[in-house]
Amino acid sequence: MTLYSKPTRTLTLDGALKALEAAIAESKRLGKPMCISVVDTGGNLLAFARMDGSKALSVISATNKAVTAALSGVPTGGAHADVELQVSMASDCRWTNLIGGIPVMVDGLILGAVAAGSGTGPEDLQVARAGAAVIEGANMFEDFVPMGAEDTGIIRGSAPDPVR
Repeated sequence: MTLYSKPTRTLTLDGALKALEAAIAESKRLGKPMCISVVDTGGNLLAFARMDGSKALSVISATNKAVTAALSGVPTGGAHADVELQVSMASDCRWTNLIGGIPVMVDGLILGAVAAGSGTGPEDLQVARAGAAVIEGANMFEDFVPMGAEDTGIIRGSAPDPVR
Protein backbone atom coordinates (compact mmCIF):
# COMPACT_ATOMS: atom_id res chain seq x y z
CA MET A 1 0.00 0.00 0.00
CA THR A 2 1.28 3.43 -0.85
CA LEU A 3 0.86 6.77 0.79
CA TYR A 4 -1.72 7.66 -1.86
CA SER A 5 -4.11 4.73 -1.56
CA LYS A 6 -6.19 2.94 1.00
CA PRO A 7 -7.72 -0.52 1.20
CA THR A 8 -11.34 -0.79 0.14
CA ARG A 9 -13.94 -3.51 -0.14
CA THR A 10 -17.51 -3.40 -1.35
CA LEU A 11 -20.60 -5.56 -1.32
CA THR A 12 -21.10 -7.86 -4.27
CA LEU A 13 -24.43 -8.41 -5.95
CA ASP A 14 -24.61 -11.82 -4.26
CA GLY A 15 -24.03 -10.22 -0.86
CA ALA A 16 -26.62 -7.54 -1.57
CA LEU A 17 -29.20 -10.14 -2.61
CA LYS A 18 -28.57 -12.17 0.57
CA ALA A 19 -29.01 -9.00 2.64
CA LEU A 20 -32.19 -8.16 0.75
CA GLU A 21 -33.60 -11.66 1.28
CA ALA A 22 -32.89 -11.51 5.02
CA ALA A 23 -34.46 -8.06 5.33
CA ILE A 24 -37.56 -9.22 3.45
CA ALA A 25 -37.84 -12.24 5.74
CA GLU A 26 -37.67 -9.98 8.82
CA SER A 27 -40.23 -7.61 7.35
CA LYS A 28 -42.59 -10.55 6.75
CA ARG A 29 -41.96 -11.82 10.29
CA LEU A 30 -43.00 -8.38 11.62
CA GLY A 31 -46.03 -8.32 9.33
CA LYS A 32 -44.91 -4.94 7.96
CA PRO A 33 -44.38 -4.68 4.19
CA MET A 34 -41.33 -2.54 3.48
CA CYS A 35 -39.24 -0.94 0.79
CA ILE A 36 -35.67 -2.19 1.19
CA SER A 37 -32.52 -0.82 -0.44
CA VAL A 38 -29.00 -2.23 -0.48
CA VAL A 39 -26.16 -0.06 -1.79
CA ASP A 40 -22.42 -0.46 -2.29
CA THR A 41 -19.61 1.58 -0.72
CA GLY A 42 -20.28 4.53 -3.02
CA GLY A 43 -24.01 4.55 -2.35
CA ASN A 44 -24.88 2.94 -5.69
CA LEU A 45 -27.99 0.79 -5.68
CA LEU A 46 -27.26 -2.96 -5.84
CA ALA A 47 -30.59 -4.47 -4.81
CA PHE A 48 -34.06 -3.16 -4.06
CA ALA A 49 -37.51 -4.51 -3.24
CA ARG A 50 -40.84 -2.80 -2.78
CA MET A 51 -43.01 -5.33 -0.99
CA ASP A 52 -46.73 -5.45 -1.75
CA GLY A 53 -48.49 -3.05 0.61
CA SER A 54 -45.46 -0.88 1.37
CA LYS A 55 -45.68 2.90 1.10
CA ALA A 56 -44.83 4.30 -2.35
CA LEU A 57 -42.83 7.24 -0.95
CA SER A 58 -40.68 4.81 1.02
CA VAL A 59 -39.01 3.88 -2.28
CA ILE A 60 -37.24 7.25 -2.06
CA SER A 61 -36.67 7.36 1.69
CA ALA A 62 -35.30 3.79 1.90
CA THR A 63 -32.84 4.51 -0.88
CA ASN A 64 -31.79 7.82 0.70
CA LYS A 65 -31.33 6.08 4.06
CA ALA A 66 -29.05 3.47 2.46
CA VAL A 67 -27.00 6.10 0.61
CA THR A 68 -26.68 8.20 3.78
CA ALA A 69 -25.57 5.22 5.88
CA ALA A 70 -23.02 4.06 3.30
CA LEU A 71 -21.48 7.49 2.75
CA SER A 72 -21.50 8.59 6.40
CA GLY A 73 -20.52 5.24 7.92
CA VAL A 74 -23.08 5.53 10.71
CA PRO A 75 -26.73 4.52 11.09
CA THR A 76 -29.28 7.09 9.98
CA GLY A 77 -31.16 8.96 12.68
CA GLY A 78 -28.11 9.75 14.82
CA ALA A 79 -27.79 13.44 14.03
CA HIS A 80 -29.36 15.80 16.54
CA ALA A 81 -32.76 17.18 15.56
CA ASP A 82 -31.36 20.73 15.75
CA VAL A 83 -29.16 20.20 12.67
CA GLU A 84 -30.94 17.62 10.55
CA LEU A 85 -32.77 20.07 8.29
CA GLN A 86 -29.64 22.14 7.67
CA VAL A 87 -27.53 19.08 6.83
CA SER A 88 -30.19 17.75 4.50
CA MET A 89 -30.42 21.06 2.68
CA ALA A 90 -26.64 21.36 2.46
CA SER A 91 -26.49 17.96 0.76
CA ASP A 92 -29.18 18.81 -1.80
CA CYS A 93 -31.64 16.65 0.20
CA ARG A 94 -29.62 13.49 -0.49
CA TRP A 95 -28.85 13.00 3.22
CA THR A 96 -31.59 11.87 5.57
CA ASN A 97 -31.82 11.49 9.32
CA LEU A 98 -34.80 9.14 9.22
CA ILE A 99 -34.15 5.98 11.23
CA GLY A 100 -33.68 2.77 9.29
CA GLY A 101 -30.38 2.86 7.41
CA ILE A 102 -27.37 0.91 8.67
CA PRO A 103 -23.91 0.69 7.14
CA VAL A 104 -22.51 -2.74 6.41
CA MET A 105 -19.15 -2.38 8.17
CA VAL A 106 -16.69 -5.25 8.55
CA ASP A 107 -13.27 -4.84 10.17
CA GLY A 108 -13.69 -1.07 10.13
CA LEU A 109 -14.33 -0.92 6.38
CA ILE A 110 -17.68 0.15 4.97
CA LEU A 111 -18.88 -2.33 2.35
CA GLY A 112 -22.22 -0.64 1.67
CA ALA A 113 -25.50 -0.24 3.53
CA VAL A 114 -28.97 -1.69 4.02
CA ALA A 115 -32.05 0.42 4.68
CA ALA A 116 -35.77 -0.09 5.07
CA GLY A 117 -38.80 2.16 5.07
CA SER A 118 -42.59 1.97 5.55
CA GLY A 119 -42.65 1.04 9.23
CA THR A 120 -41.83 3.01 12.34
CA GLY A 121 -38.20 3.98 12.84
CA PRO A 122 -37.57 1.04 15.20
CA GLU A 123 -39.18 -1.39 12.74
CA ASP A 124 -37.19 0.00 9.80
CA LEU A 125 -33.96 -0.32 11.76
CA GLN A 126 -34.81 -3.88 12.83
CA VAL A 127 -35.36 -4.90 9.20
CA ALA A 128 -32.18 -3.16 8.02
CA ARG A 129 -30.15 -4.83 10.78
CA ALA A 130 -31.51 -8.23 9.76
CA GLY A 131 -30.22 -7.59 6.26
CA ALA A 132 -26.80 -6.41 7.41
CA ALA A 133 -26.47 -9.33 9.82
CA VAL A 134 -26.08 -11.87 7.00
CA ILE A 135 -22.74 -10.31 6.09
CA GLU A 136 -20.19 -12.16 8.20
CA GLY A 137 -18.55 -9.94 10.82
CA ALA A 138 -20.85 -6.95 10.19
CA ASN A 139 -21.02 -4.35 12.95
CA MET A 140 -24.60 -4.16 14.21
CA PHE A 141 -24.09 -0.75 15.87
CA GLU A 142 -25.64 -2.03 19.09
CA ASP A 143 -24.79 1.23 20.91
CA PHE A 144 -26.59 3.44 18.34
CA VAL A 145 -28.83 6.07 19.93
CA PRO A 146 -31.02 8.11 17.57
CA MET A 147 -31.30 11.82 18.26
CA GLY A 148 -33.35 13.13 15.34
CA ALA A 149 -36.80 14.66 15.22
CA GLU A 150 -38.31 11.24 14.48
CA ASP A 151 -37.07 9.72 17.76
CA THR A 152 -37.31 12.74 20.06
CA GLY A 153 -41.03 13.23 19.53
CA ILE A 154 -40.61 16.46 17.58
CA ILE A 155 -42.49 14.66 14.83
CA ARG A 156 -45.72 13.81 16.62
CA GLY A 157 -46.77 10.19 16.55
CA SER A 158 -43.41 8.83 15.41
CA ALA A 159 -41.19 6.26 17.07
CA PRO A 160 -43.66 4.96 19.65
CA ASP A 161 -41.05 2.49 20.83
CA PRO A 162 -37.49 3.37 21.82
CA VAL A 163 -34.90 2.57 19.17
CA ARG A 164 -31.86 0.63 20.39
